[in-house]
Amino acid sequence: MSDAILLGYQQRWVSDQSTVKIIEKSRRIGLSYAEAADDVLYAASEAGANVYYISYNKEMTQGFIQDCAGWAKAYNAAASQIEESVFEDEDKSILTYTIRFDSGHSIQAFTSNPRNLRSKGRPGERLVIDEAAFVDDIAELLKAAMAMTIWGGQIRIISTHNGDDNPFAELINDIRAGRYDYSLHRVDLDDALSDGLYRRICRVTGRDWSRSDEAEWRQQLINRYRPNEDEELFCVPRAGGGSYLSRSAIEACMKSATILRYDGTPEFNALPEPERATIISDWIRDKLTPLLKQLNPRRRHALGQDFARSGDLSVIAPMEIGDTLHRTVPFLIEMHNVPFKQQEQILLATGNGLPRLSGVAIDSRGNGAYIGEAARDEWGSIVDQVQATENWYREEMPRYKALFEDQTITLPLDDDLVEDHRAFQLVRGVARLPEGKTSGVRHGDGAMACVLAHAASRQENAPMDYIRVPRASRGMTASIDIDADDYDFEDSGGGAW
Repeated sequence: MSDAILLGYQQRWVSDQSTVKIIEKSRRIGLSYAEAADDVLYAASEAGANVYYISYNKEMTQGFIQDCAGWAKAYNAAASQIEESVFEDEDKSILTYTIRFDSGHSIQAFTSNPRNLRSKGRPGERLVIDEAAFVDDIAELLKAAMAMTIWGGQIRIISTHNGDDNPFAELINDIRAGRYDYSLHRVDLDDALSDGLYRRICRVTGRDWSRSDEAEWRQQLINRYRPNEDEELFCVPRAGGGSYLSRSAIEACMKSATILRYDGTPEFNALPEPERATIISDWIRDKLTPLLKQLNPRRRHALGQDFARSGDLSVIAPMEIGDTLHRTVPFLIEMHNVPFKQQEQILLATGNGLPRLSGVAIDSRGNGAYIGEAARDEWGSIVDQVQATENWYREEMPRYKALFEDQTITLPLDDDLVEDHRAFQLVRGVARLPEGKTSGVRHGDGAMACVLAHAASRQENAPMDYIRVPRASRGMTASIDIDADDYDFEDSGGGAW
């Protein structure tokens, strides 16, 4: 076991020097203790500044200031004894604790939210909000806190969850949706255990560690917190229930567009593959190619596919990224019971026909691995072979939901696609598709393809460009003059990004 004073997740938190950083966490894993260590170094340094700490009860505030005193002693930082005083704040009295340092800075801890916080925010001052989801009027506190950053101040927000409609949970979702560029950390019980939490508990309490004892301790802790173990230990806010996306929000982002549907009948699937390929080539020429030719050649495009072989639908969603970053799905392709080779044929024809293809995301779970590999072979590193884990949904779904809230996405107007989107439910605080069919043969397939396309549209790929050269000039020296009107030109690479 490492002899480091702080565990891995504590080290990562302390080393993050972002202006605003936030962590959703499990109970009793020592984040406040690590924050105290960092705050003492900050306040004791002449290059630092004052630190203000706010929590929701007296016991937490006392514990934090005592941790600060302990760290000051460990660091041999010149500091005063803890000063206790009462702060009169309009209609209430707030108990405060203060440690002063020879640097001229102090750490001041409040037992409640002082109204005069808006007067704080001198250059470099730091505000720590502990168990933010439980602080009185957290929404107003957060508004006041952010003003501290104007003059180079710092904000640290630490909390377990207190319901998915709490401003803290909403702030977390807004960060994941990309509305704020704050630094976000997440440490649940299992994350802490993997970084040595129980080993550290054993060291402090003088017990021997064993893997079996750790598993038993973990289960006992979960049992004690039931029925709230998900929220208290695993960073999953209590769900409010219902669909993740409302019908009105979805329909407001829809307009008339084509949905191409191809059903692999038993007769079609029984044909030899070359014959199936010929039929699909004709279908691509007659149905798909005209749609691809209507796309704006100047705009970047992305592509997502939610794969299924026979049971569910297999859906391909192209997506245009507009000048204002508005996302548009110009059409959808829905396939049912279509063989692998023909799905590959349609996917490659779609992707190769999209102007300035910049990202591809393929559902590569199970049989989808074949299509994911085929796409990777065709387009290389711009292809993300997605394994849609809970963490993937946690990161992607708030961003996708934000498109509807901000009305920055346009989808084909189709009732089945509405129902696909309404199929997303909060499961353990994370929006995802439930098990089983959601409607007929569908399992939210169209919506999932659009989510994948959006994920692909956010990929960061290296810029690419091309140079148009005349065919007749190949092999000629640069000194030969060529009249462009005399030659047939062709592209020698991908479009300019």
